Amino acid sequence: MTAPGIALTEPIGPAGAPLVVLAHSLGTGPLIWEPVVPQLITDYRVTLLSLPGHGAAPVPGDAFSMEELADAVAESVRGLADSACFAGVSIGGALALTLALRHPDLVGRAVSIASAASLGSAEHWNARAATVRAQSTSVLIAASAQNWFAPESLEREPELIGRILHALQDTPDEGYARCAEALAGYDLRDRLGEIRVPVLAIGGAQDSVAPEDRQDELVAGIARARKVMIEDAAHQPPAESGAAVSAALLAFFGEEQA
Repeated sequence: MTAPGIALTEPIGPAGAPLVVLAHSLGTGPLIWEPVVPQLITDYRVTLLSLPGHGAAPVPGDAFSMEELADAVAESVRGLADSACFAGVSIGGALALTLALRHPDLVGRAVSIASAASLGSAEHWNARAATVRAQSTSVLIAASAQNWFAPESLEREPELIGRILHALQDTPDEGYARCAEALAGYDLRDRLGEIRVPVLAIGGAQDSVAPEDRQDELVAGIARARKVMIEDAAHQPPAESGAAVSAALLAFFGEEQA
């Protein structure tokens, strides 16, 4: 099986600074990190990851698992640094947790944002993939606009949120579908105890997809995990409340390793 293709931007930030890898949510892109990146690049080198079939990453021709995706990301990141901190939203958070499990030598710290140890049933994601292949990602826009963003976020960040929804519409259908099928097989609930690196679970207080109890599940299962809840955010916290997410990331990444 061919490894899924991803894309990493050229890192920006001070030469020699620790590397931070930021992964986006399904059907969006690195633009969700725009409010956060300027806060991080003072102290870190930052690279933005595009999932298979999103943005600059090639549309996958074959199915892949989250484990295979994590291995492909790890191989690419090793070309940039010996270790890195990872943060991701939704499927990007699932990727961060999978990397922490499979590549603890590479992952210094992992941040799961608006994510969980599992994200819906296999039936849900396989049906979603079939729907997108039949009707395109455009069919998802109305529900995503409602589920992804807190009402105050829509008032505070209308321009960015509009661009995010356009990114969903522009995501290649097969790229979205293949990532959805990878989520169909994603379930780390029985393996959380194997994750040894520090983990931060960031949740949106208004997130119906990965609510606070799913963040509590991560904290209970991972020895070195804790949570931060963002009050005025739902399922896309970096785009909705960039200042709060930036502060949480800087505090977490800046801690001395135990």
